[in-house]
Amino acid sequence: MELFFRILKTAIEGGASDVHIKIGTPVIFRINRQLVAIECPIPTEEWMKKVVDTIVPHHLTKRLEVEREIDFSYFVPEIGRFRTNLFQQRGQFCVAMRFVKTQVPSFQQLGLLETIKKIAESPRGIVLIAGSTGCGKSTTLAAMVEHINAHFRKHIITMEDPIEYVFEDNQSVIEQREVGLDTLSFREALKHVLRQDPDIIMIGEMRDAVSFTAAMSAADTGHLVLSTLHTTNAAQSVSRILDFFKADEREQVRRQLAGTLQAVICQRMVNTVDGSVTPALEIMINTGTVKKLIEENRLDKLPAAIETGNEDGMLNFNQSLLQLVKEKRISEAEALAKATNAQALEMNFKGIFLDEGRRILG
Repeated sequence: MELFFRILKTAIEGGASDVHIKIGTPVIFRINRQLVAIECPIPTEEWMKKVVDTIVPHHLTKRLEVEREIDFSYFVPEIGRFRTNLFQQRGQFCVAMRFVKTQVPSFQQLGLLETIKKIAESPRGIVLIAGSTGCGKSTTLAAMVEHINAHFRKHIITMEDPIEYVFEDNQSVIEQREVGLDTLSFREALKHVLRQDPDIIMIGEMRDAVSFTAAMSAADTGHLVLSTLHTTNAAQSVSRILDFFKADEREQVRRQLAGTLQAVICQRMVNTVDGSVTPALEIMINTGTVKKLIEENRLDKLPAAIETGNEDGMLNFNQSLLQLVKEKRISEAEALAKATNAQALEMNFKGIFLDEGRRILG
Protein backbone atom coordinates (compact mmCIF):
# COMPACT_ATOMS: atom_id res chain seq x y z
CA MET A 1 0.00 0.00 0.00
CA GLU A 2 3.04 2.26 0.22
CA LEU A 3 2.82 3.05 -3.51
CA PHE A 4 -0.91 3.83 -3.23
CA PHE A 5 -0.34 6.28 -0.38
CA ARG A 6 2.56 7.86 -2.29
CA ILE A 7 0.27 8.36 -5.31
CA LEU A 8 -2.31 10.14 -3.15
CA LYS A 9 0.30 12.32 -1.46
CA THR A 10 1.84 13.27 -4.81
CA ALA A 11 -1.61 14.17 -6.14
CA ILE A 12 -2.24 16.60 -3.30
CA GLU A 13 1.24 18.13 -3.50
CA GLY A 14 0.81 18.55 -7.26
CA GLY A 15 -2.54 20.33 -6.95
CA ALA A 16 -4.60 17.51 -8.49
CA SER A 17 -8.34 17.50 -7.91
CA ASP A 18 -8.87 13.86 -8.97
CA VAL A 19 -6.94 10.59 -9.18
CA HIS A 20 -7.85 7.82 -11.67
CA ILE A 21 -6.39 4.33 -11.25
CA LYS A 22 -7.00 1.53 -13.74
CA ILE A 23 -5.26 -1.83 -14.16
CA GLY A 24 -2.68 -1.92 -16.96
CA THR A 25 -2.57 1.83 -17.69
CA PRO A 26 -0.71 4.81 -16.20
CA VAL A 27 -2.15 6.56 -13.14
CA ILE A 28 -3.94 9.75 -14.18
CA PHE A 29 -4.26 13.04 -12.25
CA ARG A 30 -6.67 15.82 -13.13
CA ILE A 31 -4.86 19.13 -12.66
CA ASN A 32 -6.61 22.40 -13.55
CA ARG A 33 -9.28 20.30 -15.29
CA GLN A 34 -6.70 18.62 -17.57
CA LEU A 35 -5.86 14.89 -17.45
CA VAL A 36 -2.16 14.20 -16.87
CA ALA A 37 -0.45 10.78 -16.81
CA ILE A 38 2.17 10.47 -14.06
CA GLU A 39 5.34 8.44 -13.90
CA CYS A 40 4.87 5.51 -11.53
CA PRO A 41 4.59 1.71 -11.76
CA ILE A 42 1.62 0.55 -13.85
CA PRO A 43 -1.17 -0.85 -11.59
CA THR A 44 -1.46 -4.64 -11.73
CA GLU A 45 -4.48 -6.81 -10.95
CA GLU A 46 -2.82 -8.17 -7.80
CA TRP A 47 -1.92 -4.68 -6.57
CA MET A 48 -5.42 -3.33 -7.28
CA LYS A 49 -6.95 -6.20 -5.27
CA LYS A 50 -4.85 -5.16 -2.24
CA VAL A 51 -5.98 -1.55 -2.68
CA VAL A 52 -9.66 -2.55 -2.90
CA ASP A 53 -9.40 -4.81 0.16
CA THR A 54 -7.80 -1.97 2.13
CA ILE A 55 -9.94 1.02 1.22
CA VAL A 56 -13.48 -0.43 1.02
CA PRO A 57 -15.37 0.15 4.31
CA HIS A 58 -16.49 -3.07 6.01
CA HIS A 59 -20.18 -2.12 5.84
CA LEU A 60 -19.99 -1.80 2.04
CA THR A 61 -18.25 -5.08 1.13
CA LYS A 62 -21.48 -7.03 0.55
CA ARG A 63 -22.96 -4.18 -1.45
CA LEU A 64 -19.85 -4.11 -3.66
CA GLU A 65 -20.22 -7.84 -4.35
CA VAL A 66 -23.82 -7.34 -5.47
CA GLU A 67 -23.75 -3.95 -7.22
CA ARG A 68 -20.13 -3.89 -8.47
CA GLU A 69 -19.79 -0.15 -7.71
CA ILE A 70 -19.91 1.94 -4.56
CA ASP A 71 -19.30 5.48 -3.28
CA PHE A 72 -17.56 6.14 0.00
CA SER A 73 -15.30 8.58 1.80
CA TYR A 74 -11.69 7.48 2.35
CA PHE A 75 -9.40 9.19 4.86
CA VAL A 76 -5.63 8.72 5.14
CA PRO A 77 -4.01 10.32 8.21
CA GLU A 78 -1.48 13.04 7.31
CA ILE A 79 -2.57 12.87 3.66
CA GLY A 80 -6.24 13.79 3.43
CA ARG A 81 -9.83 12.81 2.70
CA PHE A 82 -11.04 11.58 -0.68
CA ARG A 83 -14.51 11.13 -2.13
CA THR A 84 -14.09 7.72 -3.72
CA ASN A 85 -15.96 5.79 -6.38
CA LEU A 86 -14.99 2.15 -6.95
CA PHE A 87 -16.41 0.59 -10.10
CA GLN A 88 -15.73 -2.07 -12.73
CA GLN A 89 -14.92 -1.95 -16.42
CA ARG A 90 -14.34 -5.11 -18.46
CA GLY A 91 -14.54 -7.11 -15.26
CA GLN A 92 -11.74 -5.21 -13.51
CA PHE A 93 -11.89 -2.63 -10.74
CA CYS A 94 -11.14 1.05 -11.32
CA VAL A 95 -10.87 3.79 -8.73
CA ALA A 96 -11.81 7.46 -9.12
CA MET A 97 -10.86 9.60 -6.12
CA ARG A 98 -11.54 13.29 -5.59
CA PHE A 99 -9.49 15.13 -3.00
CA VAL A 100 -11.67 16.91 -0.46
CA LYS A 101 -9.97 19.77 1.35
CA THR A 102 -10.45 19.45 5.09
CA GLN A 103 -10.68 23.22 5.47
CA VAL A 104 -14.01 24.41 4.05
CA PRO A 105 -13.18 27.30 1.67
CA SER A 106 -14.70 30.70 2.45
CA PHE A 107 -17.12 32.56 0.18
CA GLN A 108 -14.28 34.87 -0.83
CA GLN A 109 -11.91 32.01 -1.67
CA LEU A 110 -14.59 30.39 -3.84
CA GLY A 111 -15.46 33.61 -5.65
CA LEU A 112 -19.07 33.52 -4.43
CA LEU A 113 -21.28 36.59 -4.21
CA GLU A 114 -22.65 38.28 -1.08
CA THR A 115 -26.12 37.33 -2.31
CA ILE A 116 -25.35 33.67 -1.61
CA LYS A 117 -24.39 34.56 1.96
CA LYS A 118 -27.81 36.20 2.40
CA ILE A 119 -29.51 33.13 0.89
CA ALA A 120 -27.66 30.91 3.41
CA GLU A 121 -29.12 33.05 6.19
CA SER A 122 -32.70 32.39 5.05
CA PRO A 123 -34.91 31.36 7.99
CA ARG A 124 -36.80 28.69 6.06
CA GLY A 125 -37.49 27.24 2.61
CA ILE A 126 -35.62 25.15 0.04
CA VAL A 127 -32.27 26.32 -1.35
CA LEU A 128 -30.82 24.32 -4.25
CA ILE A 129 -27.28 24.40 -5.62
CA ALA A 130 -27.49 23.24 -9.24
CA GLY A 131 -25.03 22.46 -12.00
CA SER A 132 -23.29 19.65 -13.83
CA THR A 133 -20.95 17.09 -12.28
CA GLY A 134 -17.68 18.64 -11.08
CA CYS A 135 -18.90 22.25 -10.99
CA GLY A 136 -18.32 22.67 -7.24
CA LYS A 137 -21.87 22.20 -5.94
CA SER A 138 -20.77 20.28 -2.84
CA THR A 139 -18.11 22.86 -2.00
CA THR A 140 -20.55 25.76 -2.27
CA LEU A 141 -23.01 23.84 -0.10
CA ALA A 142 -20.29 23.23 2.48
CA ALA A 143 -19.35 26.94 2.47
CA MET A 144 -22.98 27.85 3.18
CA VAL A 145 -23.18 25.37 6.08
CA GLU A 146 -19.87 26.64 7.49
CA HIS A 147 -21.11 30.25 7.25
CA ILE A 148 -24.20 29.32 9.26
CA ASN A 149 -22.01 27.36 11.71
CA ALA A 150 -19.78 30.40 12.27
CA HIS A 151 -22.53 32.96 12.82
CA PHE A 152 -25.76 31.32 14.03
CA ARG A 153 -26.84 28.99 16.82
CA LYS A 154 -28.65 26.31 14.81
CA HIS A 155 -29.07 22.55 14.90
CA ILE A 156 -27.92 21.23 11.51
CA ILE A 157 -28.37 17.64 10.34
CA THR A 158 -26.75 16.51 7.10
CA MET A 159 -27.48 13.42 5.00
CA GLU A 160 -24.63 12.62 2.63
CA ASP A 161 -23.48 9.81 0.35
CA PRO A 162 -20.63 9.93 1.22
CA ILE A 163 -19.57 12.60 3.75
CA GLU A 164 -17.14 14.95 2.04
CA TYR A 165 -16.33 17.91 4.30
CA VAL A 166 -16.17 17.25 8.03
CA PHE A 167 -17.64 20.10 10.10
CA GLU A 168 -16.73 20.94 13.67
CA ASP A 169 -19.33 22.53 15.94
CA ASN A 170 -18.80 26.28 16.26
CA GLN A 171 -21.90 28.35 16.97
CA SER A 172 -24.09 25.57 15.62
CA VAL A 173 -24.49 21.90 16.54
CA ILE A 174 -23.95 19.68 13.49
CA GLU A 175 -24.61 15.97 13.02
CA GLN A 176 -23.44 14.38 9.77
CA ARG A 177 -25.08 11.12 8.70
CA GLU A 178 -23.54 8.99 5.97
CA VAL A 179 -25.78 6.72 3.92
CA GLY A 180 -24.76 3.10 4.44
CA LEU A 181 -22.88 3.83 7.65
CA ASP A 182 -25.24 5.90 9.82
CA THR A 183 -28.51 5.30 7.98
CA LEU A 184 -29.73 2.70 5.48
CA SER A 185 -30.78 5.23 2.83
CA PHE A 186 -31.76 8.83 2.17
CA ARG A 187 -35.37 7.67 2.37
CA GLU A 188 -34.93 6.24 5.87
CA ALA A 189 -32.97 9.27 7.08
CA LEU A 190 -35.60 11.69 5.76
CA LYS A 191 -38.38 9.66 7.39
CA HIS A 192 -36.94 10.32 10.85
CA VAL A 193 -35.14 13.67 10.49
CA LEU A 194 -37.97 15.92 11.73
CA ARG A 195 -38.04 13.97 15.00
CA GLN A 196 -34.40 14.94 15.57
CA ASP A 197 -35.26 18.62 16.17
CA PRO A 198 -33.28 20.20 13.29
CA ASP A 199 -33.33 23.86 12.30
CA ILE A 200 -31.49 23.17 9.05
CA ILE A 201 -31.41 19.99 6.97
CA MET A 202 -28.72 19.42 4.36
CA ILE A 203 -29.41 16.68 1.80
CA GLY A 204 -26.36 15.82 -0.28
CA GLU A 205 -28.38 15.42 -3.47
CA MET A 206 -32.03 15.52 -4.54
CA ARG A 207 -32.50 12.20 -6.28
CA ASP A 208 -36.20 11.37 -6.42
CA ALA A 209 -39.77 12.29 -5.52
CA VAL A 210 -39.40 10.89 -2.00
CA SER A 211 -36.49 13.18 -1.09
CA PHE A 212 -38.16 16.23 -2.57
CA THR A 213 -41.51 15.52 -0.92
CA ALA A 214 -39.69 15.29 2.42
CA ALA A 215 -37.83 18.54 1.67
CA MET A 216 -41.07 20.38 0.93
CA SER A 217 -42.69 19.03 4.08
CA ALA A 218 -39.73 20.23 6.16
CA ALA A 219 -39.78 23.65 4.49
CA ASP A 220 -43.54 23.87 5.07
CA THR A 221 -42.97 23.45 8.80
CA GLY A 222 -40.40 26.24 9.02
CA HIS A 223 -37.09 24.46 8.34
CA LEU A 224 -34.32 25.52 5.97
CA VAL A 225 -33.41 22.72 3.53
CA LEU A 226 -30.15 22.87 1.55
CA SER A 227 -29.45 20.45 -1.29
CA THR A 228 -27.97 19.98 -4.77
CA LEU A 229 -29.52 19.16 -8.13
CA HIS A 230 -28.12 18.17 -11.54
CA THR A 231 -29.40 20.82 -13.96
CA THR A 232 -27.72 23.18 -16.43
CA ASN A 233 -29.45 26.41 -15.38
CA ALA A 234 -31.54 27.79 -12.53
CA ALA A 235 -34.82 28.07 -14.42
CA GLN A 236 -34.60 24.46 -15.64
CA SER A 237 -34.40 23.26 -12.02
CA VAL A 238 -38.14 23.71 -11.50
CA SER A 239 -38.92 21.48 -14.49
CA ARG A 240 -36.37 18.93 -13.29
CA ILE A 241 -38.05 18.75 -9.88
CA LEU A 242 -41.47 18.24 -11.45
CA ASP A 243 -40.02 15.40 -13.58
CA PHE A 244 -39.48 13.46 -10.33
CA PHE A 245 -43.25 13.14 -9.97
CA LYS A 246 -46.04 11.41 -11.89
CA ALA A 247 -48.04 13.56 -14.29
CA ASP A 248 -51.16 13.64 -12.09
CA GLU A 249 -49.09 14.85 -9.09
CA ARG A 250 -47.27 17.72 -10.75
CA GLU A 251 -49.97 20.39 -10.41
CA GLN A 252 -50.08 20.04 -6.64
CA VAL A 253 -46.29 19.73 -6.34
CA ARG A 254 -45.73 22.84 -8.47
CA ARG A 255 -48.01 24.93 -6.26
CA GLN A 256 -46.36 23.58 -3.11
CA LEU A 257 -42.92 24.28 -4.61
CA ALA A 258 -43.95 27.87 -5.36
CA GLY A 259 -44.59 28.34 -1.65
CA THR A 260 -41.49 26.58 -0.30
CA LEU A 261 -38.68 27.35 -2.76
CA GLN A 262 -36.27 29.99 -1.46
CA ALA A 263 -33.62 30.15 -4.19
CA VAL A 264 -31.73 28.21 -6.86
CA ILE A 265 -28.02 28.85 -7.40
CA CYS A 266 -26.56 27.31 -10.56
CA GLN A 267 -22.80 27.11 -11.22
CA ARG A 268 -20.52 26.66 -14.22
CA MET A 269 -16.77 26.46 -13.73
CA VAL A 270 -14.77 28.75 -16.03
CA ASN A 271 -11.02 29.00 -16.59
CA THR A 272 -9.42 32.21 -15.33
CA VAL A 273 -6.60 34.15 -16.98
CA ASP A 274 -4.20 33.11 -14.19
CA GLY A 275 -4.72 29.39 -14.89
CA SER A 276 -7.15 28.56 -12.09
CA VAL A 277 -10.95 28.18 -12.17
CA THR A 278 -13.83 30.21 -10.76
CA PRO A 279 -17.61 29.73 -10.83
CA ALA A 280 -19.92 31.70 -13.08
CA LEU A 281 -23.23 31.93 -11.24
CA GLU A 282 -26.90 32.07 -12.12
CA ILE A 283 -29.14 32.97 -9.19
CA MET A 284 -32.93 32.70 -9.11
CA ILE A 285 -34.66 33.96 -5.96
CA ASN A 286 -38.31 33.15 -5.31
CA THR A 287 -39.58 36.72 -5.52
CA GLY A 288 -43.26 37.53 -5.99
CA THR A 289 -42.77 37.45 -9.76
CA VAL A 290 -41.01 34.07 -9.76
CA LYS A 291 -43.56 32.60 -7.37
CA LYS A 292 -46.43 33.72 -9.60
CA LEU A 293 -44.78 32.28 -12.73
CA ILE A 294 -44.33 28.90 -11.01
CA GLU A 295 -47.90 28.90 -9.67
CA GLU A 296 -49.30 29.70 -13.13
CA ASN A 297 -47.05 27.13 -14.83
CA ARG A 298 -45.37 29.80 -16.97
CA LEU A 299 -41.95 28.24 -16.45
CA ASP A 300 -40.73 29.42 -19.87
CA LYS A 301 -40.81 32.99 -18.49
CA LEU A 302 -38.44 32.24 -15.57
CA PRO A 303 -35.25 33.13 -17.54
CA ALA A 304 -36.73 36.58 -18.23
CA ALA A 305 -37.56 37.03 -14.54
CA ILE A 306 -33.95 36.18 -13.65
CA GLU A 307 -32.58 38.58 -16.27
CA THR A 308 -34.63 41.49 -14.96
CA GLY A 309 -34.34 40.69 -11.25
CA ASN A 310 -30.94 42.28 -10.51
CA GLU A 311 -32.41 44.53 -7.80
CA ASP A 312 -33.54 41.41 -5.95
CA GLY A 313 -30.09 39.80 -6.19
CA MET A 314 -30.77 37.66 -9.28
CA LEU A 315 -28.50 37.33 -12.29
CA ASN A 316 -28.12 34.99 -15.24
CA PHE A 317 -25.01 33.34 -16.63
CA ASN A 318 -24.43 35.99 -19.31
CA GLN A 319 -24.52 38.76 -16.70
CA SER A 320 -22.15 36.81 -14.44
CA LEU A 321 -19.71 36.12 -17.28
CA LEU A 322 -19.79 39.76 -18.38
CA GLN A 323 -18.88 40.84 -14.85
CA LEU A 324 -15.98 38.37 -14.71
CA VAL A 325 -14.66 39.74 -18.03
CA LYS A 326 -14.97 43.32 -16.74
CA GLU A 327 -12.98 42.33 -13.65
CA LYS A 328 -10.35 40.87 -16.05
CA ARG A 329 -10.61 37.49 -14.34
CA ILE A 330 -11.58 35.57 -17.48
CA SER A 331 -11.09 36.16 -21.20
CA GLU A 332 -13.85 37.09 -23.62
CA ALA A 333 -13.24 33.83 -25.50
CA GLU A 334 -13.76 31.77 -22.32
CA ALA A 335 -16.91 33.72 -21.49
CA LEU A 336 -18.37 33.13 -24.95
CA ALA A 337 -17.54 29.40 -24.71
CA LYS A 338 -19.50 29.09 -21.44
CA ALA A 339 -22.34 31.53 -22.23
CA THR A 340 -25.99 30.50 -22.42
CA ASN A 341 -26.46 32.95 -25.31
CA ALA A 342 -23.06 33.69 -26.88
CA GLN A 343 -24.50 36.06 -29.49
CA ALA A 344 -26.17 38.25 -26.86
CA LEU A 345 -23.00 38.25 -24.72
CA GLU A 346 -20.91 39.33 -27.70
CA MET A 347 -23.27 42.27 -28.15
CA ASN A 348 -22.90 43.07 -24.44
CA PHE A 349 -19.11 43.28 -24.90
CA LYS A 350 -19.78 46.03 -27.47
CA GLY A 351 -22.06 47.91 -25.08
CA ILE A 352 -25.32 46.77 -26.71
CA PHE A 353 -28.01 45.56 -24.29
CA LEU A 354 -31.43 44.46 -25.51
CA ASP A 355 -34.15 44.65 -22.84
CA GLU A 356 -35.47 41.27 -23.94
CA GLY A 357 -36.43 40.06 -20.48
CA ARG A 358 -38.81 42.94 -19.75
CA ARG A 359 -40.41 42.54 -23.17
CA ILE A 360 -41.04 38.84 -22.55
CA LEU A 361 -42.50 39.45 -19.09
CA GLY A 362 -44.57 42.31 -20.39
